Amino acid sequence: MTFGRGGSLVSDGTEVGQGTLAYSSWLAMQNRNETNEDACAYNDSALVKVDAADASLVNPSIPFWGGPVGINTDGTGAGERVYSFGNSILRGGVEELSPKTGVSVGTEGNGWSHPVYTVSPGVPGDSGSAFLDAEGNALGTLSTLAIAPLAGSNGVGDLNRELSYAQQFGGIAGLQLVPGTEPFEPVL
Repeated sequence: MTFGRGGSLVSDGTEVGQGTLAYSSWLAMQNRNETNEDACAYNDSALVKVDAADASLVNPSIPFWGGPVGINTDGTGAGERVYSFGNSILRGGVEELSPKTGVSVGTEGNGWSHPVYTVSPGVPGDSGSAFLDAEGNALGTLSTLAIAPLAGSNGVGDLNRELSYAQQFGGIAGLQLVPGTEPFEPVL
């Protein structure tokens, strides 16, 4: 797979690196015949191993916001602030629309997901974008755009649960979150 920068509806942009799928929650769940309905509904994560030649180009910091500083382990309550950065080509290259801030609507799926409302909402192409809580901890990644029951909300998979699942069933020794190298600065 390739990583690109500056893509739009008419161009793929510039290739900046390559990688290989190292873990897929869907494949891990299929391999073990997962029966936990909440895990099946909300555990939507993948990890890509960046090719060694491109590894120096990778920075774990969230663009615009910085962080993460750690992992959120207790979820979010309704009204708690969240931060994200999505760069869908549907925004036509308008980078000012990429940083997002908003609020959590709470937790669903027994802690596996956090519906959130952000300005601007996550759109197709933003899937996998990181979400941070108000302290700069990694909350999760964008996985859905809801039509109902919370129209226009985004579903954010709980990173703590997804990472724990990957650690247990993914076969990647020492798997852990790498904190960002840039400080978390919630400027909006």
